[in-house]
Amino acid sequence: MTINSILSTLKNLIDVSIVWILIYSVLKNLKNNVKMIMIFKGVLIIIIIKLLSDYLNLKTVGLILEYTITWGPLALIIIFQPEIRNALEQLGKKQILTKHRSLTMDEREKVVYEIMNAIDYMRKARIGGLIVIERELSLNDYVDKSKTLDADISAELLISIFFPRNPLHDGGVIIQGNKITCAGAVFPISLNSKINKKLGTRHRAALGISEESDCLALIVSEETGKISIAINGVLNYNLSIDDARMILIEELKPKKELLLDDQFEEESEADNDEEK
Repeated sequence: MTINSILSTLKNLIDVSIVWILIYSVLKNLKNNVKMIMIFKGVLIIIIIKLLSDYLNLKTVGLILEYTITWGPLALIIIFQPEIRNALEQLGKKQILTKHRSLTMDEREKVVYEIMNAIDYMRKARIGGLIVIERELSLNDYVDKSKTLDADISAELLISIFFPRNPLHDGGVIIQGNKITCAGAVFPISLNSKINKKLGTRHRAALGISEESDCLALIVSEETGKISIAINGVLNYNLSIDDARMILIEELKPKKELLLDDQFEEESEADNDEEK
C-alpha cells in the first residue's frame, strides 16, 4: 500500500466516524427529548405519505408534499428555533469532569445524607419541594436567573428554603457538587402528553428539566408528601425514603467507580472459576 492509499483510507474512516458520532448524538438526544420525538414522527409520516403518493401516482398530494419537503426544513428551523438552540447549547455544555465527580466518597455520602434528611422531614410535614442535582450537563442558565446562594449543603437550609412562608419556596433548588448554588429556579414544564393530569407543576417542571439535561430532580408533593425522582424524562413516582436514597446513591456514583466495581466483579468471577 502506498502512502496516498493509507491517507485516503484514514480520511474515509474519519469521515464515517464523524457521521456515526453525529447520528449517535441525535439518537441519544431524541430518546430523552419529547419535542424532538414529535418532530421525528412528523418528518417520518411526511416521508411515508410521499413514498405512497409516488407509488400510487397521486399527483396533487405529491406536488403538495414536494413543496412541504422543499420549504419544510426552513419552517422547522423557524418554528422550533428555541429547541434547536437548546440542543446546540447542550453540546457546548458537555464537561469532561463534572462537579459531583470531583467529590470524595465521604462528601457524596454527606450530600445524600443531608438531602434525604430534608426530604424525610418535608414529606412528614407536607412541605412541597423540588431539588435538582446537576450532573454532566451544566445548569448555569437556570442558576443565572435564580437567587444565588452558594451555600454548603445542609438539611436545615433546604427545609427553610421550602418552608411555605419563604419567598423562594415555589421555585426549585439547584445543587452543584456539595453546594446549594441557588434557590427559586424556574424550570421548563414538560409537554409530554402521557403525563398523568393529576400531577402538579413541580412534577411537570422536574420532568421538563430532566428531559433537557441529565440532572436528577427530586420532588416532594405538598398535597400527599409522596417522594418522586425524575431521571432522563422518566418519573419514578411514590418512592419510599429508602428507595429514593438508593437511587440517589447509585445515580451520583462516578462512572470510574462503576467501572472499577464491574472489573472487581469480573475478577472475582474469574478467581472463582479458577478455584473450581
